[in-house]
Amino acid sequence: MPKRFRLTRRFNVGMTEDGYRRLRRFALEAGLDEGEALSFLFENFDSVTDQENLGHRLRLFNSELEARKQ
Repeated sequence: MPKRFRLTRRFNVGMTEDGYRRLRRFALEAGLDEGEALSFLFENFDSVTDQENLGHRLRLFNSELEARKQ
C-alpha cells in the first residue's frame, strides 16, 4: 500500500531568486507544486545529488554567501 502524501509541516523559507526560479521550473517540469517538489527533493536527497560534487558546490556557495547578502 503506498504511503499517503500529507504535507504536515509548513515553514517560512528564505530563498534566492535564482533558487526559487529553479525550484519553480523543476516543479513545473515534474507536474508538482513547489511544496511537493521540495518534499520530493528532500525525501530522495541522496539519490538526486551527486555526493562527490555536493561538498564542492556547498563550499563555493558558503564562500560567496556573505557577499550575496549585501
